[in-house]
Amino acid sequence: MPVLPARFNTPQHLLLAMAFIMPLVFSIWMVLLNNFVVEKAAFTGKEIGILQSLREVPGFLAFTAVYVLLFIKEQKFALLSLAITAIGVAITGFFPSAFGLYITTVIMSIGFHYFETVNQSLTLQWIKKDETAHFMGKMLSAKSIASLLAFSSVWLLMDQFAWSYQATYALFGGLALILVVLLALTFKQFPSPTEQHKKLILRKKYWLFYLLTFFSGARRQIFVVFAGFLMVEKFGYSVAEISALFLINYVFNWLFAPTIGKFIGRVGERKTLIFEYTGLVLLFIAYGLVETGYIAAILYVVDHLLFALAIAIKTYFQKIAEPEDIAASAGVSFSINHIAAVVIPALLGVVWLTNPSWVFFVGAAFAACSLVLSFLVPSSPQQGVEWRFKSLASEPSH
Repeated sequence: MPVLPARFNTPQHLLLAMAFIMPLVFSIWMVLLNNFVVEKAAFTGKEIGILQSLREVPGFLAFTAVYVLLFIKEQKFALLSLAITAIGVAITGFFPSAFGLYITTVIMSIGFHYFETVNQSLTLQWIKKDETAHFMGKMLSAKSIASLLAFSSVWLLMDQFAWSYQATYALFGGLALILVVLLALTFKQFPSPTEQHKKLILRKKYWLFYLLTFFSGARRQIFVVFAGFLMVEKFGYSVAEISALFLINYVFNWLFAPTIGKFIGRVGERKTLIFEYTGLVLLFIAYGLVETGYIAAILYVVDHLLFALAIAIKTYFQKIAEPEDIAASAGVSFSINHIAAVVIPALLGVVWLTNPSWVFFVGAAFAACSLVLSFLVPSSPQQGVEWRFKSLASEPSH
């Protein structure tokens, strides 16, 4: 039986609690990975490349989540996925070999990508349309607090108290697993407002959402893979300096994410996306031309802040989607987002060898495509008005 008071036993509090736990455990995996694989498993570029490719495969296969929902309710699936992520992280330190790390990474990644897919679906179902952008801002803020706690704990435990990789992974994975069990025991099962389709959904009327999602994934990969690499290779940033940039990013998200959510709710998705992608075109061109480490660091932080505006793609979809399509479409959108993750790093890695600036100019081109598409987002998106030049007047009368 749930033990939480009724005022706390709400879908909003469950979503915020899960949003806190995921980055608490995933940030530990991420921040320790490069040092762990080199120091304990003697990884070279070949092995880390394979590991990162394997990590993205479950994201590409996220559309299969809809078939799992034939056997388990979404809320339970989200908690189960979060538990699988925690287990994958907890056991990582016990398998310091290439094969062992491939296996633990896939376990962690399956949990991570299924959770992110189902969590997005539940958010769009449970939260009212006019509150979603602000609430997603709150979730970003909760994620940032968890990441800050994780990064500072790693510094304290490993630098000041000389904890091992094994103990640190096990502590945070185990802690996250305990928290997930507590959530499962204390929160009641919340009903879905609309019965969800249990099949793959691809609808022609969602084409604009699919394209925005694809280009968002493409440009995100360039930031994740190459922006940090530029800081190290071109400007000689140390591990401590890169960590400081991460901390600055999360502090900014913690402070400003709820405000960003309110901004999207106030000005609308169309203006938000036009603003974001105009900024990104200029930002990627600046990345390609930058010659100063301090300027590059500023670009890095601004890039991270602009990415928070991508909430607008999700709220746009929530407004145009048929309610019963949301769960199935969440998996499809995650898979579309990860098409780029499978292809972009390898292709642009070859381009990087010729001229690193070209990689960022390709990013500017992706952002320009997104900018053109953002002009097609309606000022007031809704079912029947999925893109700017389509109106309810063109729909059959009832």
